[in-house]
Amino acid sequence: MTITTLLVANRGEIACRIFRTCRDLGIATVAVYSDADADALHVREADLAVRLPGAAPADTYLRGDLVVAAARAAGADAVHPGYGFLSENAAFAAAVGDAGLVWVGPPVKAIELMASKTRAKELMAGAGVPLLAPVDPATAGEDDLPLLLKAAAGGGGRGMRIVRELDALPGELLAAAAEAASAFGDGEVFAEPYVERGRHVEVQVMADAHDTVWALGTRDCSLQRRHQKVIEEAPAPGLDGSLRTRLHEAAVAAARAVGYRGAGTVEFLVSAEGRPYFLEMNTRLQVEHPVTEAVFGLDLVALQLRVAEGGPLPSPEPPQPSGHAVEARLYAEDPARDWQPQTGALLTLEVPEGPGLRLDTGYTGGDTIGVHYDPMIAKVIAHAPTRTEAVRLLARALERARIHGPVTNRDLLVRSLRHPDFAAARPDTGFYDRNLAELTAPGAGRDPATAALAATLAEAVRGPGAVRGTETVRGTETVRGTETVRGTETVRGTETVRPTRPAAPVPARFGAWRNVPSQPQRKRYRSEPDGTEHEVAYRTPRTGIPEPHETPGTRVLTATPDHVTLEVNGVTRHFAITTHGDRVHVDATDASYTFTTLPRFTDPATHTAPGSLLAPMPGTVVRLADGLTAGATVEAGQPLIWLEAMKMEHRILAPASGTLTALHAAPGHQVEVGALLAVVQEDPAATAPVPVPVPEETA
Repeated sequence: MTITTLLVANRGEIACRIFRTCRDLGIATVAVYSDADADALHVREADLAVRLPGAAPADTYLRGDLVVAAARAAGADAVHPGYGFLSENAAFAAAVGDAGLVWVGPPVKAIELMASKTRAKELMAGAGVPLLAPVDPATAGEDDLPLLLKAAAGGGGRGMRIVRELDALPGELLAAAAEAASAFGDGEVFAEPYVERGRHVEVQVMADAHDTVWALGTRDCSLQRRHQKVIEEAPAPGLDGSLRTRLHEAAVAAARAVGYRGAGTVEFLVSAEGRPYFLEMNTRLQVEHPVTEAVFGLDLVALQLRVAEGGPLPSPEPPQPSGHAVEARLYAEDPARDWQPQTGALLTLEVPEGPGLRLDTGYTGGDTIGVHYDPMIAKVIAHAPTRTEAVRLLARALERARIHGPVTNRDLLVRSLRHPDFAAARPDTGFYDRNLAELTAPGAGRDPATAALAATLAEAVRGPGAVRGTETVRGTETVRGTETVRGTETVRGTETVRPTRPAAPVPARFGAWRNVPSQPQRKRYRSEPDGTEHEVAYRTPRTGIPEPHETPGTRVLTATPDHVTLEVNGVTRHFAITTHGDRVHVDATDASYTFTTLPRFTDPATHTAPGSLLAPMPGTVVRLADGLTAGATVEAGQPLIWLEAMKMEHRILAPASGTLTALHAAPGHQVEVGALLAVVQEDPAATAPVPVPVPEETA
């Protein structure tokens, strides 16, 4: 059958990526969207779109019946599940087939066989694939530690726990089962040995209905936070030829064992000694598939569609690989604050373009990152002849990107790519456990004081009430950049457009300044997200050209509302300045800075009472500690409130031992960032308070 109209049962980046291939193949596209995604990029890029009423995934993207009905209503003849949501749901795949639609995925039986990790391991043992021996939690002893608890259904780190002490095992089993049931509708959890400093290596397979199975090299996905991948690369570095051959053969055996068709991934854990162990088979496209596409020169989505139509793979053997590719996942999260997800308006998203660079994203500047879905903003991929060149290209592209809005992990990605352990091709799953403090410390080579000076000079040139660039209004949001406006909607065509900076006014050019009798003025900024304050002094003489004050070794070369050029100790440096309300974004050629403009004097009303527990992000209160009521006695570090945001659960901990004097949270409550959840009055005679009362994410 020839596919003419494809519905993508997904959202965001993966939906946009599939639509891109469909356009190249002449296939019409259909999007589905929740109310929270009504103006999302994947909706704007699709030829047709069907609303799924509601916002929560359980009411929308996880409703297979609504998705099938949407496909029928839009006249689609095929469904692609993307990844996540219903992509590995055998019942959904069967429902698509029963509705007379083409399922762009593996056979239902293959999904069923691999859906449970426990059953998949039994099947792989029969196929001769190497496995870790399972551990029965009921009989686990000290010699079995550390243990890794995993959800039998689903992935993405949900329901996963590392247990290093036997006393913690019962509680972690309950928590893992509860989270697995919430995420996948299946609370089954199993245990296996946790391999310290292991590597996460996977093999991409592609199979057709004509007995051809390709093993498309290896990928290393070891750099993970909370068991979710952050940086991936292909081929996996540092593997000898015999190990690569063994992994390829095991992956092909796994695919043949279940009669696989389409794109799939067989994941392995490789010990420090080089021994591989089967983890699971993902019966779908992976987030990190672009690195394999870059190295093999393939479009895996196009091959998925070809196989779904009944066609064969282009040849009995895959093409020869070329070069090295690295992918970084750009998340709206704060790595320095326990990876807290961030929400809000993504005001600017500009990533450099050039040979070897690729951007896959579900957002453009002006979109909003909401609370309901995964916090990934984009994937940036670099491909080059060697690993060293690819890593360098990717790090520089991220460094030069302009990203304004919520806090992101961009700086962490750049530092990770340049870390000696990663540069030496020694990635492992404990990388962030060992190096996070170093990678999130105030950066060497950064100069926020000079960036704050540039922000001050730009504001001084702008003057009060001046227009800041060009603006396009869409709904209640403001979008800056070069865009086409149709009614109240911003139209960016069918491809991601990286906005260009508006033309700046004619700059004020001068080589130095004269001492003139004018009083210095001062501006105060708070650097985000670390909270460091900066005060900048400047003068505005009768010439109207602002001059730095108390900054020896600095000369102003040009200053406009959008751009400032300074000579600092003989080195010319350029700064692009963008202002959104009280936030000022300063992009230099080697770093980016975000400042909040502060009033001259601190408002004492902004202080909160000691012991206040504030919501660190918007979310939903899912549960409270047993028996928690006002007047209850609590211990320092005790989990009190569980908050769900962006598909993760976060524990709000008691900041000190004492009495809960107020409780404003209840299960089911929607809370905004900064909302007062509870107040703990410390008992001076009790144990010492927790040093930093930040919430701890449990997933």
